[in-house]
Amino acid sequence: MPQRHSKNNNDLAFFTYDEKRKLGYGTQRERLGKDSIKPFDACCLCLKPFIDPLCCQKGHVFCKECIFECLLAQKKDIKRKLAAHAAQQKQEKEEEEEKLMLQKARELDAFDQQNHGAIPQYSDRSHARDKNGFHGANSVKVTSYEEEALRNMKAFWLPSATPEAPAKAEAPSTDTICPEGKEKLRLKTLFPIYLTEDNNEQKKPKSLESSYICPSCKVTFTNTLSLVAISTCGHVFCKKCSDKFLAVDKACLACNKECKERNLICLEKGGTGFSGHGDHLEATDFKHLGSGTGLGLVRPAMRT
Repeated sequence: MPQRHSKNNNDLAFFTYDEKRKLGYGTQRERLGKDSIKPFDACCLCLKPFIDPLCCQKGHVFCKECIFECLLAQKKDIKRKLAAHAAQQKQEKEEEEEKLMLQKARELDAFDQQNHGAIPQYSDRSHARDKNGFHGANSVKVTSYEEEALRNMKAFWLPSATPEAPAKAEAPSTDTICPEGKEKLRLKTLFPIYLTEDNNEQKKPKSLESSYICPSCKVTFTNTLSLVAISTCGHVFCKKCSDKFLAVDKACLACNKECKERNLICLEKGGTGFSGHGDHLEATDFKHLGSGTGLGLVRPAMRT
């Protein structure tokens, strides 16, 4: 009994639209859950609840130990690159001096040969001389150049004589970079932040994780709230209290310390799974349909 073509549609030389969708071809869209988003109280380096948090001027929060180790590793790397660059410059200078010495030695040798008659005279009928006063192609100078060229010849078809391009180390930047925002970061620009814990026994959750509240309105901090830290004292408030009181009174509501508008730093947060959050958290995967199913050739896309 002949089979229907709709039930046996895998005999085509190309993938149908339904087969591509089953294989995961194209852009897959999915709403990010809670496990895929960094909490607001997590370090940007170790992704764990921060300990002795330090904040940069762009609002990225790190553990004190994590950011110190990161900056120390960057300084060691910069020191290593500077040493390699200095060694390369010294080597290039020595090579340039050696080339100049060889060139002067050749010029003196040619001058000495011309003036003391060290060049053999050939009885050629044409009496052809080159511009340097040498006879023909069998002169001493041409022969020495040919021997040197043969000695330094590079052949791409011979592994032993294949030329290698020297790796040049560029002058590195001496500035340390923020691991999260990729801007210049110095240790003296970091400031500690202090979050107010919720000590209410009735509202205290059963989990071991501590919850933080705004010192002014007593609202529990979550990823849905925009947080603002004061760089002078380190206290953290919600965005509403910051716009309503801190920007007007020019003083901290917890310690009454003066602060200016430039001292109000908006903290970066991980975001939520809702589109109304304001942060574009769309993650995509690109799959290549090559030999086989192509399910193993998955390249995760960068965060957009």
